[in-house]
Amino acid sequence: MNLEEKILDKGFVRLVDMMGDDYAAVKAARVSYGQGLKTPERDKALIMYLMEHGHETPFEHIVFTFHVKAPLFVARQWFRHRIGSFNEISQRYTEIKEEEFYIPENIRINVPEDRQKAIVVDDTELLEKVKEAMVKTFEEAYHTYKELLNMGVARELARVVLPLSTYTQFYWTVNARSLMNFLSLRADSHAQWEIEQYAIAIAKMFKATCPWTYEAFVKYAYRGDILEA
Repeated sequence: MNLEEKILDKGFVRLVDMMGDDYAAVKAARVSYGQGLKTPERDKALIMYLMEHGHETPFEHIVFTFHVKAPLFVARQWFRHRIGSFNEISQRYTEIKEEEFYIPENIRINVPEDRQKAIVVDDTELLEKVKEAMVKTFEEAYHTYKELLNMGVARELARVVLPLSTYTQFYWTVNARSLMNFLSLRADSHAQWEIEQYAIAIAKMFKATCPWTYEAFVKYAYRGDILEA
């Protein structure tokens, strides 16, 4: 199954590998009674029952591996979800390209009543000023980075001048139970807009590969406010 979605201006999410599906959770649950698959209707009903009553360990037997390209600040939020495995591209061994910086498509401001919340401002003039300032900073940082490399400075040291907007890539292997926790927290209006876009894309892939589990999740366990069955 080839599932891929472009995210932000230069990012993406690809589902590169998968072990198990809805039936894997059913089989894992029924092994307690020495039983296996039955009819599709009864198997789906079991998934609904498990999710409704918080019996989530069977969903750990569904495992996904994603290839993600995202800005560093998104990756650092992502890596806080520790029940999963990450392997990230190394800036010690690879040289960053000039175009590998995230430029936002919208501008947000904080609101006094909520220190965490940011709202989008529909101000084209402000957006252009912000983008111009950011691009100037990125160009200066990259110029310094290249100067350091040309001076013979090691990549592992030269990289410290690069901003959080720099794109990185990583592999993320995660079971469905942990994936659902990620979606509850990141496919939500309280999450930062950028990581929210990645979470929405992953939710689509989750729904496409495990439709029963996704439906049960949204109905009984999802704590966010964006996803729909």
